[in-house]
Amino acid sequence: MNGSRSRHNSKVEKNKKKTLIAPHIAVLPKSGIRDFFELVNSMDDVISLGIGEPDFVTPWNIRESAIYSLESGKTHYTSNLGLLSLRKAICNYMSSDYDLDYDPVHECIVTVGVSEALDLVIRAITSPGDEIIYHEPCYVSYGPEIRMAHGVPVVVKTYEKNDFALDPDDLEKAITPKTKAILLNFPCNPTGATLTYEQTEKIAKIAVRHNLIVLADHIYTELTYGEMTPSIATFPGMKERTVLINGFSKSYAMTGWRLGYACAPELILKQMLKIHQFAIMCAPTTSQYAAVEALRNGDEDVAQMREAYNQRRRFLMNAFHEMGLQCFEPYGAFYVFPCIKEFGMTSDEFATRLLMEEKVAVVPGTAFGGCGEGFLRISYAYSLDSLKTAMGKIAHFVGKLREESKEKRD
Repeated sequence: MNGSRSRHNSKVEKNKKKTLIAPHIAVLPKSGIRDFFELVNSMDDVISLGIGEPDFVTPWNIRESAIYSLESGKTHYTSNLGLLSLRKAICNYMSSDYDLDYDPVHECIVTVGVSEALDLVIRAITSPGDEIIYHEPCYVSYGPEIRMAHGVPVVVKTYEKNDFALDPDDLEKAITPKTKAILLNFPCNPTGATLTYEQTEKIAKIAVRHNLIVLADHIYTELTYGEMTPSIATFPGMKERTVLINGFSKSYAMTGWRLGYACAPELILKQMLKIHQFAIMCAPTTSQYAAVEALRNGDEDVAQMREAYNQRRRFLMNAFHEMGLQCFEPYGAFYVFPCIKEFGMTSDEFATRLLMEEKVAVVPGTAFGGCGEGFLRISYAYSLDSLKTAMGKIAHFVGKLREESKEKRD
């Protein structure tokens, strides 16, 4: 009897030592953006320039299309790949705007936002130990999504002196025999950086030379202020190795609809579909009907929103110039990434003091990687009135910091 109790106690002790959480998940950091905005949400009367979400309401014709689909009883599952009418509309858009031809039956999938599309492709192509290269500063999810697929994230830093564009030479130096893919996001969140034709062409040649897959996150492509660089998938040898990811959140002001898509070679898309079938089944039906309308009749709304963002972008650049705060000029997305290194403070310290003393919330650059230190992300997806008030407060804060610095020197 005592022996049985002893064995039982031994099993209990062993079970206590078992971890309930997968180690590769337990080590993932929390989002720096979410942590900071938990503090912001606990305060009153804060002007927030932190969240990357359009301030516009989804255009009425898109909402009306969703309402009509509900009233018509279109509330059932769609194909795992998504509505065929939507996939055809996506492929028509790819043809007209990108000069790329995709088969809506075999080379296109509708997903729950760009985030799911990215997760699907990373899991579909990554074996344990495979390296995926991406550039920083970058969107907060890239590194964690690679780690969750048991891959190895490899960072290539970008620099203000190069307008935060990915240097093809730096990229090639990071490639090893274990490299599987390159992840690109231009226009970039958080910097607003874009790539030139020449830079994109060089990166394409590197991908072909090393037989690498390219994951092209094009979520901000419609929000480009100036000449748009062709997608990397259009360059020789690239369409068959590129997974092009896009969605409706940013350009159509449809963040809450949670809808994205991927266009990819059939070989890769088949594997993405397997994961999607078992994990999600299909993207929200109502959102899909709304997206069909967005692609068919949304160009004018996108153009109007883009012009409004551009007006705000120009206002911010002028405001930074007037206060003498260094900031490279972004030509995409809806973010600016000013430099605050002159104050000898970390990004976290600057953002926290700005919040506490002026009640203006911005995101510390370190939320987007270590090379974001010394910078802030400011979103201009807010009304011009809000931006004017916030920039007045930032100018006051910057002036105060310069006075403090002068007093210390004296």
